[in-house]
Parts: sequence; C-alpha cells; structure tokens
Amino acid sequence: MTKNQRLVYIALLAAQAVIISLIERSIPSPFFFMPGAKIGLANIITCIALYTLSVKDAGKVVLIRIILATLLGGTLSTFIYSSAGALLSFLSMLAVKKLHILPISLIGVSMTGAVFHNVGQLLIASWIAQTPAVMLYLPVQSIIGIMTGFAIGITANYLLKHVDRLHYYTFLRST
Repeated sequence: MTKNQRLVYIALLAAQAVIISLIERSIPSPFFFMPGAKIGLANIITCIALYTLSVKDAGKVVLIRIILATLLGGTLSTFIYSSAGALLSFLSMLAVKKLHILPISLIGVSMTGAVFHNVGQLLIASWIAQTPAVMLYLPVQSIIGIMTGFAIGITANYLLKHVDRLHYYTFLRST
C-alpha cells in the first residue's frame, strides 16, 4: 500500500467512525436504566483499524474520530469522557491483541475494549464527582460492555473479511 493509499484509508475509516458516532448519538439509548450508555458502534471501525493498520495509524483513526465527533456535536465533557474511554479501550484492545497470552479472537478484543471504555469513563466520572462511589456502576456497565462488545466484535469480524477481500482486489488492479 502506498503512502497516499494508506492516508486515504485512514481518512475513510475516520470519516466512517465519525458518521457512525454522530448517528448513534441521535438514537435513544437502549439501556434506559443506565443513562448515557451507548452500544459503541464506532468501535467497529476501531477494530477494523487495529487489524488492518499499524498501531500508530489505528491510533490516528481513533483520535480523529474523537476530535471531529466532538466538534460536530459534542461538548467539553463529551470530549473528556470520550477521550478517557477511547484511550483506555484502545490500549486494552492493543494489549490483548499483541500479548498472545491466550488465543483471543477479534470478538474477545472487542469485548475487552468495551469493558475498558466503561472503566475509563467511570474513572473520569469518579474524579469529577470526587467520590469512588461512581465505580459501583462498573459491574452493570461491564455486563452491558461484554454484550455490546460481543455484537461489535462479530460485526467487525464479518466486515474485516470483506475489507481484506476489497484490499486484495484493489491491490491487484493497481499493480
């Protein structure tokens, strides 16, 4: 992949993640008992980036998504919570993918990211509220994170097979 192709691919993934993020914001939360909880559909793109790009480039996709999604419809608190969740999620997904302690699939990596996204956001909430009591939400949010991470992982796994095929055919045409 040439440098220009890589940059275009990063831009396309980031744009898709921003659009998905904005669409998801407009959908009411399916978790009525947990205000602010979302499915995390933009993490489909994060998973694809982790498996098709270098760590540095995948990080760029996540960073661009957070900044643009915040600028296009967020607040400072949105940025703080999103950044903390995304950073911890990205690092945990990367660690699980790279450590190879256990053979963990993309689905397991996605589930890890979902749980740690919640941990990151709750740590910020705990810091802002100046009380560790906020962390009492963690068990419920972890269960939700495992379920949504599973669904996101299945979706990303399915799409990844098609991205690989598309990349293969694009490469054949360009040579």
